[in-house]
Amino acid sequence: MSLLPPDPPHGHPLGRIALVGAGPGAADLLTTRALNRLREADVVFHDRLVSPEVLALTPARKVDVGKAVGANHWPQPRINCVVIAAALSGLRVVRLKSGDPSVFGRACEEIAAARLAGVPVEIVPGITAASAAAAALTRPLTERGQTERLVLATATCRPGETADLAGSFRPGTTLALYMAMHRLPAVEAELLATGAPETCTVEIVQQAGTAAERILTTVLRGMAAAAADMTNPAILLIRWPGPLARKGARPSGSHVAAASSLLIL
Repeated sequence: MSLLPPDPPHGHPLGRIALVGAGPGAADLLTTRALNRLREADVVFHDRLVSPEVLALTPARKVDVGKAVGANHWPQPRINCVVIAAALSGLRVVRLKSGDPSVFGRACEEIAAARLAGVPVEIVPGITAASAAAAALTRPLTERGQTERLVLATATCRPGETADLAGSFRPGTTLALYMAMHRLPAVEAELLATGAPETCTVEIVQQAGTAAERILTTVLRGMAAAAADMTNPAILLIRWPGPLARKGARPSGSHVAAASSLLIL
């Protein structure tokens, strides 16, 4: 049985693809544009973490192309193929991603595939996990005079690669760390090795913005042990305020490397 709806009549115009951010889960956090694309869609290819509440907003046919650790039936090339095939058959396609498609959402591969096939493609932004976590905590991601630098980084890279966080964390920084729960001991050790104070505040928000939300507040030293019972999806917010720099200055001559997949605002 085909995953796709029947082909449209001969001569149907070329379809289009919208990479839509579903946000953290609550339907009322969608943008108006995202809601419009969902209502207009013929088929929606959605991630595993997109909430039923959001999926209920679209009358389109829904295909779950979500990835799960150890059970990945939808490698990225296969997703690209079915999404492009649907658009080439004339359908209005939504590729629905949790959070924001532009933040560690594999959007580059899907945009490249669409352009190669000559299919119009757009990004509809959504609320990313860092923003959802800040809302859950009722605490801004930045604070004037304390943390005036925000870094979004991932602890999970391509197979065989390790994220280098040393260059992304320094005094005056909030580090929002995605996909890190399986590497907490290594992350803790790496950040402490940069000279970060042991007392840096760490806030871990699991399933931010959903009914299953959990929050843990701890400090950098011992965070892996403190969060032993927390699982993905979760995000870490680690703060190194400016005043703490005097108590935990970075070692002189330390090498500052560019962090893997980070955005500095």
